[in-house]
Amino acid sequence: MKVQISSGKGPCECELAVGMYFEKLKEEYSDLKLVEAHQGKAKGCFTYITCELDEAAGVKQGSVLWICESPYRANCKRKNWYIDVSILEEVKKVSTEEIIRFETFRSGGKGGQHVNKVETGVRAIHMPTGIAVVSTEARSQHMNKQIAMNRLLDLLAQANEDANQKEKQLAWLEQNRLIRGNPIRTFKGRAFKEI
Repeated sequence: MKVQISSGKGPCECELAVGMYFEKLKEEYSDLKLVEAHQGKAKGCFTYITCELDEAAGVKQGSVLWICESPYRANCKRKNWYIDVSILEEVKKVSTEEIIRFETFRSGGKGGQHVNKVETGVRAIHMPTGIAVVSTEARSQHMNKQIAMNRLLDLLAQANEDANQKEKQLAWLEQNRLIRGNPIRTFKGRAFKEI
């Protein structure tokens, strides 16, 4: 499962809390893998971090509170800094390794003696998705098969690109969803100790 830790639109202190919470999760879960991190305004600060964990890890979704005086602003009266922890919906990618079925048929149109006698037209079907393409341009079945395969791979690549865009859009929406109050976990001080 993908987990995103985000500062929302919070200040530098929230960005620091994102980095510290990620370090806390690394201590708690040995199988935690960093997927993406967006650097914040200062060293050790992040606007968001996306990581991957085992499905059964049990990470809770919600806001995390860090109670601490600002390490960046001396006269800041605010001591409560919130960050968001979201479990991201994974958009299924299309595999190009999966079964592709080829069908041949007789091509119509101009072509001389072999029209409607030789099966030169090729239809390529990606079995898991049902995406199909046809090629009848070339006079040989072999060439039409190659053309159909290239078209099908282009369509599958576009489907994966669309899935990546959707995943990024969902992550961005989650990043701006930070709710202050009712934290799932609370930490205190510069040592980031859980209370």
